[in-house]
Amino acid sequence: MTTTPAAIDVRHPVDRVPAAPKLAALGLQHVLAFYAGAVIVPLLIASSLKLDSATTIHLINADLLTCGLATIIQSVGIGRHVGVRLPIVQGVTTTAVAPIIAVGLGVTNGAGGVKALPTIYGAVIVSGLFTFFATPVFTKLLEFFPPVVTGSVLLVMGTSLLAVSANDVVNYAEGTPAVRDIAYAAFTLVVIVLVQRFFTGFLGTLAVLIGLVAGTAVALALGDANLSEVATAAPIGITTPFYFGIPQFNVAACVSLIIVMAITMVETTGDVFATGEIVKRRIRKDDVARALRADGVSTVLGGVMNSFPYTCFAQNVGLVRITGVKSRWVAAAAAGFMIVLGLLPKAGAVVASIPAPVLGAASLMLFANVAWVGLQTIAKADMTDNRNAVIVTTALSLAMLVTFKPEIAEVLPSWARIFVSSGMSTGAITAIILNLLFHHIGRRGGEQAVAANRGRAVTIDAINRMDRETFTKTLRSLFNEHTWPLERAWEMRPFEDVSELREAVQVAVLTAGHEEREQLIHDYPDMATLILADENSDPALGHARGSLGIGELDDVQRERLLGISSAYRERFGMPFVAYLATDDTADRVIEEGVRRLANSDEQEHRVALTEIVSIANDRFDLLLADADPVRTAWAQKFSEFD
Repeated sequence: MTTTPAAIDVRHPVDRVPAAPKLAALGLQHVLAFYAGAVIVPLLIASSLKLDSATTIHLINADLLTCGLATIIQSVGIGRHVGVRLPIVQGVTTTAVAPIIAVGLGVTNGAGGVKALPTIYGAVIVSGLFTFFATPVFTKLLEFFPPVVTGSVLLVMGTSLLAVSANDVVNYAEGTPAVRDIAYAAFTLVVIVLVQRFFTGFLGTLAVLIGLVAGTAVALALGDANLSEVATAAPIGITTPFYFGIPQFNVAACVSLIIVMAITMVETTGDVFATGEIVKRRIRKDDVARALRADGVSTVLGGVMNSFPYTCFAQNVGLVRITGVKSRWVAAAAAGFMIVLGLLPKAGAVVASIPAPVLGAASLMLFANVAWVGLQTIAKADMTDNRNAVIVTTALSLAMLVTFKPEIAEVLPSWARIFVSSGMSTGAITAIILNLLFHHIGRRGGEQAVAANRGRAVTIDAINRMDRETFTKTLRSLFNEHTWPLERAWEMRPFEDVSELREAVQVAVLTAGHEEREQLIHDYPDMATLILADENSDPALGHARGSLGIGELDDVQRERLLGISSAYRERFGMPFVAYLATDDTADRVIEEGVRRLANSDEQEHRVALTEIVSIANDRFDLLLADADPVRTAWAQKFSEFD
């Protein structure tokens, strides 16, 4: 009788809840990282529309309150279909600032004022509904967003936002930068770096928060910051639905905001993929769809609660990377603080007392980390392909052009300015268009190629003309050490197409004698050895892992996987072999191992051979990728979306 490992809580780190004090501190850190970006949008809009101070404060409170609600919708979720349930903080998209101002001034003939707000909120509501209902169509187009595109979007997002941080750091006095402001920013940066260098564990995760507190404390001590706004702020301020009147629906305004949300959907997709990479959770079509639906619901809520369109906040994605804290409940805790700030202007005034140079220094670190995640994502593409290099460099250069010289948009017609309203949107659109041009438009060569020989594509006709030795050498990578399935497949020539060749290899495995099949099974590592191998120390196992593999495991998953592999070998006398599909997780592999332990010996040998055939099929697809690596790799990655 064989025992299996005891059932253990194997929740992903994303779903674990830190202890209350730690949860509160980490949530507060997210709020501080988010705050400047959150309030800048209503401040810019209020200033351009000539709104009075009372209305401006109301917009800020409404924004903070709705940000909290939107973050809960995204990180905690509503039902099964809304919210990606990752550590993502929601905020108003800066892409919407210019169009919203244009709408507000347009409907009032340049006068602005409170009268413009109902039309703006009507357009916000319509754009949110568009995002929600257009999600199924958008997710079917994810094939057109490979790493070279999503990475480029993140890269230009991070680099473009650095300009915002720079404006906070450098305040000008009499035409020259204020030395004291630069000193505050430098001090804050040094504190953050030193905390990350010398502190470990929980304190190390609070580097940004410690830097902000230290910088603000010094500014207060030197008289360059004060808390006077706390005393004058109202004790409570609650926004109510449709505070500025019933929404009005203007067609041109609605179209403008719909375009904004279409661009924002691309940005959200990039943020979701980036967060997935950071927390080691595979992102699939359903995850992106839930995130986009949450954006739609949050944007509708924004229109109702006197706020604006919502999306994932890039700086908080950077904070997740810096801290290494993966729990989505930290984002939910941050949402709680935001709701409090939205209801208590005095509490918001405390956060508002952080000097701009201190806040700017911290955001420099966060935005740079977003760019770094973009570079890591781009690295997953085939950068030996010059087409990908052109996509990245062109997107980055145009994004920087618009960031440094935003007035360049004025040469375009008014309807086209939305597309170059920011460096982020310019870079994103450029990357998408160039990817379509280089990888999807026109005839793609190599579709008849089935393998590669020293970099040259090999056709099915060439395969049929090969002798046994050349055939085996060409397809050698389908199996580990034993090549007899290839030798027997060669005897079944000629092949009319790739499908016949694939079938011949499968038949050779499944019709072999018992001893040969045993040798083949023992030629593969068990799943614990395979998944837990260090790719640097054993690169061969990286190939055996298949085309995708599984990301980093936590301690509980590691322990259970080792236990299952050991119990399996004791039960059947052979390694626990399984094929890793595109949507596999460590938990699924563990569950499969527990289920297979109940099989009879004969049944399990057949299952193991079937898994080996699946591994060979996966490697066969990798050979196909040599003919057109981008097309095949991304067709595989999104095959489950069909």
